Amino acid sequence: MSDQMSLQPPISAEEKARLEKQAEDACVLIKTLKDEVAKAVVGQQGIIDDLLVGLLSGGHVLVEGVPGLAKTTIIKHLSECMRCDFQRIQFTPDLLPADIVGSMMYNPKTMEFTTRKGPIFTNILLADEINRCPPKVQSALLEAMAEQQITLGETTYKLEQPFLVMATENPVENEGTYPLPEAQLDRFMIKTYITYNPADEELQILEFIANGGAKEVLDPVLGAEDILSLRKIAKEVYMADQLKQYIVDLVVASRDIGTVSSELDGLVKFGASPRATIALTKACRVRALLAGRYYVIPDDIKSIARAILGHRIITTYEAAAEEITSYDIVDKLLEIIEVP
Repeated sequence: MSDQMSLQPPISAEEKARLEKQAEDACVLIKTLKDEVAKAVVGQQGIIDDLLVGLLSGGHVLVEGVPGLAKTTIIKHLSECMRCDFQRIQFTPDLLPADIVGSMMYNPKTMEFTTRKGPIFTNILLADEINRCPPKVQSALLEAMAEQQITLGETTYKLEQPFLVMATENPVENEGTYPLPEAQLDRFMIKTYITYNPADEELQILEFIANGGAKEVLDPVLGAEDILSLRKIAKEVYMADQLKQYIVDLVVASRDIGTVSSELDGLVKFGASPRATIALTKACRVRALLAGRYYVIPDDIKSIARAILGHRIITTYEAAAEEITSYDIVDKLLEIIEVP
């Protein structure tokens, strides 16, 4: 494995000092946001970090977990800490695409059509329990998520930046739910899993609720301009060529798993797409920024690889029979592919 000196950019001392200061200032700003969220949320720092990675890299996030783990609450409180427009859509089986994107309304008096914009015209959209509506409705999000725009009638509207979809889904019920199609899943940069709080944190939750819970309104500490500025800083985070190659090696290996492991041969039907390569590159830069660094190290890639690649790898029936999941495949790739 390369030492950290070889992973830093070959730049002047002045430029290095500028980037260090920029990364440190960004880290302080992000910590301020996390501290404010912590006033209303006990624990779950891993989920909050994943949401921040999506927010600061411009990637959509899907949070999955059993009921009662505060999936919706975390996203709502995070949005309260930002001076951005926020909309929540409760996905239900009777929802229509027009309920999300809007529609063209005919006025019989003027004999003209007028545009009624839907709740998707916002900065942060909470798609709550997204798997409770049929694929026809889920697909209404595809254009917005991939191209940051919405087409109504003959007019295309660019969405204001930042624009981000944060979705939740419940994995424990089959009746009344519709699995997300692969094309929809691929548009989520991150799919993250929320788990139960440890016992000590659950005790804190009890005391937190007994004391009245969160204060009524959290302070918005970041504005839309701050988020766009942080995104620009994240793009400047340096990534050495050998780490770029490492990312490509991981993604390409997922498509032809037999070439790197005879043990896993025949267990992957489809590997990760080029979108995964781009997403992993963006995400690990933000991971470095969360740590106050202006350059990426291998641990940044490893820490987010499962959340980026796991939902994009489709396993075969043989894998299901052996109870091997796509996340097991990612873990194995991280073991096999040599770290530069």
